[in-house]
Amino acid sequence: MTKTAVFPGSFDPVTNGHVDIIERCAKIFDHVVVAVLHNQAKSPLFSLEEKIELLNSVTAEWSNVSVDASKGLLVDYAKERNAEVIIRGLRSVSDFEYEVPQALMNRKLNGEIETFFMMTKDEYSAVSSSLVKEIAKFNGDISTFVPAIVSEKVYKKMNG
Repeated sequence: MTKTAVFPGSFDPVTNGHVDIIERCAKIFDHVVVAVLHNQAKSPLFSLEEKIELLNSVTAEWSNVSVDASKGLLVDYAKERNAEVIIRGLRSVSDFEYEVPQALMNRKLNGEIETFFMMTKDEYSAVSSSLVKEIAKFNGDISTFVPAIVSEKVYKKMNG
């Protein structure tokens, strides 16, 4: 039986922390679906298509990773993809406090899908997509926080 996991996020932009989680999941699960979600609370830098293109570029080395877009309830999407697991990356206690109610609600909506929390590596614990955009806005160096192709695209978008 194939074990499929869904790793959802807005990925605006994808960071090295995201890539770290994807790589580690690719070693554990038979198939990892990176699901780009639309976050209505955020004003995105990249279009859905651009995010998918960037994610496809940075995950190309793992044949068991695919990238897709998702709308609606995450548990419904996971069920459509025959996933047994939703992966949520954690950087800090505040991430955990945000993620636990989400995981509990997902369990109430579909008790067959488990949520796995995966801690990011220490070096990525302070990295967020929002901070990357803030640093790039003022021409700061984001090269240690995102893959090279993403850095190039962020600067181009932010600074014309």
